[in-house]
Amino acid sequence: MENGVAKMETPTNVTIKGILGLLMANLDYENKKRVISLGMGDPTAFSCFTTTSVAEDAVVDALTSQKFNGYSPTVGLPQARKAISEYLSINLPYKLSPDDVFITAGCTQAIEVAISILARPNSNILVPKPGFPIYELCAAFRNVEIRHFDLLPENNWEVDLDAIDALADHNTVAIVIINPGNPCGNVYSYQHLKKIAETAKKHKVVVVADEVYGHLAFGQNPFVPMGVFGSMVPVLTLGSLSKRWIVPGWRLGWFVTTDPNSMFKNTKTVERLKKYFDICGGPATFIQAAVPRIIKETSDTFFMKTLDILKHTSDVCMKKIEDIPCLTCPTKPQGSMAMMVKLNVSLLKDIHDDIDFCFKLAKEESVILLPGLTVGLKNWVRITFAAEPSLLEEALERIKTFSRRHSYDTNGYI
Repeated sequence: MENGVAKMETPTNVTIKGILGLLMANLDYENKKRVISLGMGDPTAFSCFTTTSVAEDAVVDALTSQKFNGYSPTVGLPQARKAISEYLSINLPYKLSPDDVFITAGCTQAIEVAISILARPNSNILVPKPGFPIYELCAAFRNVEIRHFDLLPENNWEVDLDAIDALADHNTVAIVIINPGNPCGNVYSYQHLKKIAETAKKHKVVVVADEVYGHLAFGQNPFVPMGVFGSMVPVLTLGSLSKRWIVPGWRLGWFVTTDPNSMFKNTKTVERLKKYFDICGGPATFIQAAVPRIIKETSDTFFMKTLDILKHTSDVCMKKIEDIPCLTCPTKPQGSMAMMVKLNVSLLKDIHDDIDFCFKLAKEESVILLPGLTVGLKNWVRITFAAEPSLLEEALERIKTFSRRHSYDTNGYI
């Protein structure tokens, strides 16, 4: 700690939950303002986001049936694997097999599986900046080098393909693509995803497609799964029920080999995957048992309601940010639940960087934002807009008040 502010030197030395915990510890509860957290991607914290009754009933029925109190197969219940393979196949030009699906404890475990399976001596993985820091943490445990390629804010956070060409070498084993994007709110077009697949094919590497926010697209671009290009380049698809069904605490995710030509998937790889799952536990058996019904019976109306709220709250963010001179958003979010906003510290008289901004904001206004350094971009902040609209507006008004308080006076400035 320095002057009451946590010191962060790199985006890999702290988790998102870790930095948010430090921010919460920095709150001044004597100011009696209710805490509004726009830092954590957990929509269940707000009453406007609730899961469908179908999902709740499916879990209750699976639990009370007393048929699913024992261990599941380590790779997952057959009926859950089948349901997920059929669900993902709807948007693909080929059919997945249940054997392509491995059930994980949320998408975080799917990330750990992907990196563990890909790891080899001297290997490196290309990951986006900004991105999700769990990749760096998992890679560090496996002695895998992480190399960052930039996302381009002026181009709707598209991948800098030239950077990938410059970074990739004979030790590169994968390119990570997060779409819809966390933390940027981007949704990639079919054409851009195809260029990514062509680039991966050129370098003879697999694509790790992090699609935990799959189908949460409400802008111009529809969601296109990376697996569409599985015949061109092997794709390891990672996802979960967490975001689309608003149940992050259920920890039901998947690791899927979307590789119809078996360019990556072979007997040795499959056996290695099975052995890996033998030593790591998955989600509760009764949650897995509920998956077929959850997927089959959830109505489009439920999904559309979520998308309508997210579009509205992202619009609220964009409009409110326009009135805060030190903050600018280069691109309107098209999906997921978060956006990156650039912080101009030169307009603020006693704010040194994004870490300082977020800690002082928490202390003075009881509003929690995620410092951009945590996801790889200094002097940016991530705002989660999956929040109650009225609370989101209140939080942004407090940020505006805070920014005015810390702005230069009228002697040539604000």
